Amino acid sequence: MSPRLKLRDIAFFERPVQFARPFRFGAITINATPQLFVRAEIEVEGKTTNKGVAVGTSAELLVPKWFDKRPELSPAQTVDGLRRSLEIARGLYLARTGFQTAFDLHASCIGAQIATCAKKNIPALAAAYGPAEIDKAILDALLRAAETNFFDGMAGNIAGMDARLSPDLVGADIATFLCGRAPLERVAIRHTVGLDDPVEGEGGVADPRENAGARYFKLKLSGDPAADAARLARIGKELDTLGHDYKVTLDANEQYADLAALRALIDRLDHDAALRRIAARLLYVEQPMPRNITRQSPLGALADRGFIIDEADDSYDAFPAARALGYRGISSKSCKGLYKSIVNATRAAKWSAGGEQFFVTGEDLTCQAGLAVQQDLALGAFIGVTHAERNGHHYVDGFGDTPTPEAQSFAAAHPDLYADAGQGVRLSIHDGDLLTGSLHATGFATSVHPDWSALRPLEQPRSLWEQLA
Repeated sequence: MSPRLKLRDIAFFERPVQFARPFRFGAITINATPQLFVRAEIEVEGKTTNKGVAVGTSAELLVPKWFDKRPELSPAQTVDGLRRSLEIARGLYLARTGFQTAFDLHASCIGAQIATCAKKNIPALAAAYGPAEIDKAILDALLRAAETNFFDGMAGNIAGMDARLSPDLVGADIATFLCGRAPLERVAIRHTVGLDDPVEGEGGVADPRENAGARYFKLKLSGDPAADAARLARIGKELDTLGHDYKVTLDANEQYADLAALRALIDRLDHDAALRRIAARLLYVEQPMPRNITRQSPLGALADRGFIIDEADDSYDAFPAARALGYRGISSKSCKGLYKSIVNATRAAKWSAGGEQFFVTGEDLTCQAGLAVQQDLALGAFIGVTHAERNGHHYVDGFGDTPTPEAQSFAAAHPDLYADAGQGVRLSIHDGDLLTGSLHATGFATSVHPDWSALRPLEQPRSLWEQLA
C-alpha cells in the first residue's frame, strides 16, 4: 500500500537568475529570469507527530515565452501566467483536506487545474507548470518521511501511481515499469548550441572549455530551411574536429511554419553533401512545428527521420495522439510533470515491445545547479534517459545568484555533481557525463534544501495580466 498524506502548507519563493550569456531559442532571447522554489509541508497518515510531518521542496526557472508563445503577450506577461498557474494549483491542492496518495492528489487536481487556467486565458502547457512543481515538492517530503530515496521509493510506487489518467494503459503496465527500473549511474550531457552561440573558434561548439567534453549536441533551428542548413553545415565542420564520435539532435522550438517548410529542411539533410556529417549522426528532430499545427499535420514519409514532440506535450493523451501522426518520441521535463514523464516512458516501453521503436528523451529548460538539475537528472536516470540536454552549466555562471554558503552546501552533500576549481561551485562533468550516485540520498535527489531566508516570496502576477485574462 502506498502511504497516504495530507497537505499542511504550500509556499512559493523566487530568486533572480542572471545569465552569463544570452540564450536564444525560437523567437525569444533570455538574459535573466526568476527561479521558482516550492516548499511543501505534509503529514503522513498513521505516523507519529514527529515522524509523520515532513517538508519537501523543488525548483525550476520561470521561463518566458516557452510555455505560452502567443505574440500579443510580453515575456513578463508569460512569466506572470506561470505565477498564476502556481497560485491556482496551490488553492486546488490545499482544498483536498483528507488523506490520499501523492498521485491521488495530483490526479484529483490536474483536470480542474487545466479547466480553471483555461478560464483565466492560460494555455494547458503553462497550466501544468503549477502542479508539476508542487508534485515534486510533495514527493520530496513523502520520501523524507519514509526515509527512502527517489529511486527505491518510485520502484516501490510510493506515490501510488495508476492508469486513471492514461486509459490506453492498465495499472499493471505502470507497476511493472516502475518495479523493473535500474537507475543509470551516468547520464551524458547533450550540449545546447543556441541560435546566438558562436560556432567557430574560441567559445565555439568544438571548444572543450565550452562543451565540457560532450559527445551529444542539441542544435537549435530558426525555422528558415536555407539559413538552418548553412549553419548546420558550419557546425558539422567544427564537430568533426572533436577527435571523437558524436551524435546530434535538432530542436526547432515550433519555428517551422508547416509541413512544406519542414520537408524543405529534411530534403537538404537527405541530399546536401555539406550536411552529410550532421545527417549521419542525427538522432531525432524535436518539435519542428507550432503545437496547434502539429496536431493537424501527419508526418507521412517524413516520419522516417524520427521526430519528437515537446511543446505539444500539454496533456496525458499527447503522446498517443502524436504517435498516430508519426512521431516516435516525447520529451521528459520535470517542469511538465514527473508523473506524465513516467507514464510516457511506460508507453514507450510497451509500444516498443511490439517491434517499432518509441522513446522518451531528456530535454532541459535551463534547470539550474542545485535542486532543479538534481531532480530532473534523477527522473531521467530512473526512466532510462541515457543523455539529456543541460543548459544551466553554460548559460548561467555556476550557481548564479545563489548565496555562496548555500552553493557550498550542495557541493559538500553532492561531491560527484559539483566542484570548485577556483571560479565558484559548478556542475562537475566527467568525460561528458553527470554522475547520479549522490542522488540516492533520502528525499527527492537532494540532501540539501535552499536557504529560505535568502529567498523572496513569489511575486504576484501583474495587473496587466489580470486585465488580459
